[in-house]
Amino acid sequence: MTAAGGVFRAGTFTWIAGIEDTCVHPPERFAMAPLDEHELTGHDRAWRSDLDLVRSLGATALRYGVDWPRVHLAPGVFDWAVLDERLAYAAGLGLTVIADLVHYGTPTWLDDSFADPAYPDAIASFAGAFAARYRGVVDHVTPLNEPITTASFAGLRGVWPPALTGWDGWTAVVLGIARGMQQSVAAVRSANPDATIVHVEATSMFSTDDPALGAEAALLTELGTVPTDLVLGRVDPDHRSYRWLLEHGATPAGLAALVDGAVTLDLLGVNYYPDLSPRRLAPGLDGTVQHAHDRWTAGLVESLTGFAERYGLPMLVTETSIEGDDDLRSRWVQDSSAAVTALADAGVDVRGWTWWPVFDFVDWSYASGGVNVEEFAVAPEVLAARLHAGGAKAPFLRRMGLVRLEERADGTLDRVETAAAAAFRAVATATSVARP
Repeated sequence: MTAAGGVFRAGTFTWIAGIEDTCVHPPERFAMAPLDEHELTGHDRAWRSDLDLVRSLGATALRYGVDWPRVHLAPGVFDWAVLDERLAYAAGLGLTVIADLVHYGTPTWLDDSFADPAYPDAIASFAGAFAARYRGVVDHVTPLNEPITTASFAGLRGVWPPALTGWDGWTAVVLGIARGMQQSVAAVRSANPDATIVHVEATSMFSTDDPALGAEAALLTELGTVPTDLVLGRVDPDHRSYRWLLEHGATPAGLAALVDGAVTLDLLGVNYYPDLSPRRLAPGLDGTVQHAHDRWTAGLVESLTGFAERYGLPMLVTETSIEGDDDLRSRWVQDSSAAVTALADAGVDVRGWTWWPVFDFVDWSYASGGVNVEEFAVAPEVLAARLHAGGAKAPFLRRMGLVRLEERADGTLDRVETAAAAAFRAVATATSVARP
C-alpha cells in the first residue's frame, strides 16, 4: 500500500486517533526511572477497551507505539507476543494502524542509545523484522517519532539516554537518528514492498521580542528541518546548515554518506500543539528561556503550509490537542479540524487529522522525580505539586485527552469520556471525506 493508494490516497481525508506511547527504558547507570506510557496510563491492562474506544469515537486509523525497548530483547531476538495480540485486534476493528517503531527510547542493550555505533543496524533489524511479520496487518510505518524532539531530550539537554549535552551532543544524536531512519526505510521496503512510510516531525516555531535573541530564534527554527533534510539526502555542501553541522562534530564523509543514502517518504506527519509548539524566546537568569504561547489555528495553518512548501509531500496532522478544560479541548477539536479540512479543500495536500492523545497521559517529569524536563518554562505551582506528589500520578496527569484519566486510591486509572470525545465523534462521523 503506497501513499498513492489505500486509506490515505489523494482526495480522501481520514480521522485518526493516537495513544501516547513514549517508551524510554534507560540502562541502569542512568538516574531516571523507566518512562513507559503504556504502563503508566494502564494501557497495558486496558488495551482492548482502549482500542474499542478509539473505534467508537469514529476514528478509522490509529497511531500506535510498538514498544521497541520491550520487544527487541537482544540483537536478533524479539518477543512479539504482545504485539501479535494487540495489532491483530486493532486490525479486526477495522483500524488502519500507523506503527511508531521508535518513540524516544532504545533497548537497554544499546548502551549509548541513539549515539551508539550499533544503533542504525539495530533499528533497521527491528524495522525489517516488524515489517515482514505484520505485512498485511500493519502496512503504515513511522521509522522514528519526532527526530527534533528526540535530539533535544537525548542529545542537547541530557534528559534521556544517551544524555549528551550541547550542540555537539545534539548533532551526534541527529546523525545517528538519520542513519537509522534511512536504514529502517530500506529494511521496511525490502520486507514489505507495499509499506507506506509515514515520517513524523514536530513543528519548530520560534520568535522573540528581543533583538539580541533574533539569531537564536532563527537557528532553532532552521534546525527543526535538519533531521528531515538529512534523511532525504538534502544536506550537501550547499545546504545552509552544512557548515554549522561540521562545526559541531559532523564530518564531510558522514554527511556525504547521508546524501548517498537518501530515501523517499510517502507521507509527512506534522505535529502541532497550539499552546506548546509556538515558542517565544526571552532572556533569563541562566540563559535563554522558551515560553510556549498559544497561536491557535493560525500557527497550525502556518506550520502545514510551511512543511508543504518545503517538502511537497502529502501530509497528515499526526498530533494535535490542547491542555485544558472540556470546553477548551472541544473548541480545539472543532476549530483545528475545520482549519485543516479547509486547507485540504483549498488544495493543500493534507489527508488526515489526529487527536493525540486519546486519553490523558503522565507528564514526562514523572520519571525524573517531578523535575521539569521540558524545553519551555513550566508554572512554579505545577512543579511544586509534582515534586510533592508522594508517588501519586494525579499531579502529573496532562489533561490533553478526549478521555479523562481519574486516579483511584489504589493508583489505577479510570477512563471517563469528556465533551471533547463527543466533539471528535461528531466531526469524524459527520465528514465523509472523499474530495475531488
